[in-house]
Amino acid sequence: MNAPGLRIAILGAESTGKTWLARSLAERLALHTGLAVTWVPETLREWCDAAGRTPRRDEQAAIAAEQARRIDVAAENHALVLADTTPLATSVYSEHLFDDCSLHAAALAWQRGCALTLLTALDLPWIADGHQRDGPHVREPVDALLRRLLIDAQLPWSLIGGQGEARLDAALDAITPLLRRLDAPRRGLFTRLEAREAAEPPWRWSCEHCDAPDCEHALRRRVESLPADD
Repeated sequence: MNAPGLRIAILGAESTGKTWLARSLAERLALHTGLAVTWVPETLREWCDAAGRTPRRDEQAAIAAEQARRIDVAAENHALVLADTTPLATSVYSEHLFDDCSLHAAALAWQRGCALTLLTALDLPWIADGHQRDGPHVREPVDALLRRLLIDAQLPWSLIGGQGEARLDAALDAITPLLRRLDAPRRGLFTRLEAREAAEPPWRWSCEHCDAPDCEHALRRRVESLPADD
């Protein structure tokens, strides 16, 4: 069972600013809301640093479980938790690297406990990071797998792009409507969104190639509804 803290998941391919975004959001949200806010680092990074290598196929499930455990523990003691990746990322890399989809069901079930998933766009340059990263060639396939799973499972997600402060602002715009359910001592974030919230849903489907919220989800539904060739 998911703990009561509001979880915001940050997912994305390699070198798309997930860690910076999680840390920055935690700092900014704590400042503007007065809530108990924290962020949970990526377990895989710690694992790779300790082992000096990337994990094998049989080691993926334990890494995903530990990532979930750490986020759940954080949510027991904080009103808002920013997760620098989730078990869903581990399951996607398992499919991409090992053609293993066995982790998807459990990862998606856990992901449903997140109020929102922020998907970091591929608009930042790829930067090497030791054992942690495979190369720029994996970014597009991993991004595509994440989109497919989020859309097919009908999970709430929003694409986050832009450079520096613009990227942070985009994430804040996506998160702020969800904060209505929390009793925050300070509510400055609502002031900054007052002009646009009337036209913005609490979450939206989005993709980096188009600004029409439902385009990618609708396209997938249309393709799946087409009759098969004779």
